[in-house]
Amino acid sequence: MDQSVSPLLKSPPTPGSSKESSQSDRKETSSKSPRKTQNSESDHDTETETPEKAKAKSPAKAKSSPSADKKRKAETDEEIIAKHAKQEEERLKMQVLVSNFSEDQLNRYEMYRRAAFPKASIKRFMQSITGSAISPNVVIAMAGISKVFVGELVEEALDVLESWGDTGPIQPKHIREAVRILRERGTVPNSKKKKVMFS
Repeated sequence: MDQSVSPLLKSPPTPGSSKESSQSDRKETSSKSPRKTQNSESDHDTETETPEKAKAKSPAKAKSSPSADKKRKAETDEEIIAKHAKQEEERLKMQVLVSNFSEDQLNRYEMYRRAAFPKASIKRFMQSITGSAISPNVVIAMAGISKVFVGELVEEALDVLESWGDTGPIQPKHIREAVRILRERGTVPNSKKKKVMFS
């Protein structure tokens, strides 16, 4: 009995030993905690440093950018005002010109304004030549260029008609002569290669 009870009596820790163990635990935690606090402080410092650096850098940018933005705005505003003034002037000139048209000239001008190449045909034609997809903006631009080219060709054909002393509407012979004249001027590219007899 005494032998079995004695180990149990020895096992409970003494008050002094419990103090020592608690102090050693505290030392371990305190030795760990400074690291954590140092790390947390350094992390906090890095976090606080970056916004301060950003603030320090941002005023210089803020000082330089408003003046540049103001200059750009002033330039764009001036350009827009000049553009609007030019458009208004051209519109007034066109109004004066149209008001002085005769009945025949007015009908012709109306037909010219209404005339347009079908965009589907232009797109199909361009795709057959390039072999790739064509964007709608390119089709619109090509349709406008084609209309201008036909206008120049008809104008030249009318001049040929007058110079030949013919009357009535333009005929294919006038258009062929107009194409020949425009090719000589270099307005129309010559698609046929000339054979070189002697090199």
